[in-house]
Amino acid sequence: MTKIDWKRKLSSRKLWAAVAGIVTGLAMVFGLDEGTMSSVAGAVVSVSSVVAYIITEGKVDEAAAKKAVEEVKAAAVRDE
Repeated sequence: MTKIDWKRKLSSRKLWAAVAGIVTGLAMVFGLDEGTMSSVAGAVVSVSSVVAYIITEGKVDEAAAKKAVEEVKAAAVRDE
């Protein structure tokens, strides 16, 4: 069984577009007005943008930290 990459899944624009569509559809079923539906869909899209940004920046920071560790290790080996 393969491990699910939750970071990648949660930063997917397709996922959040689908969530916004589901939320909007449910709002229509329950009879919410267009203004409320627009607000809810806008909130979902906004939150998804922030989540995607945070996850992406975390990956960039992780890569930079790994590179720094490798450079320190290489420098330590050269100094020996």
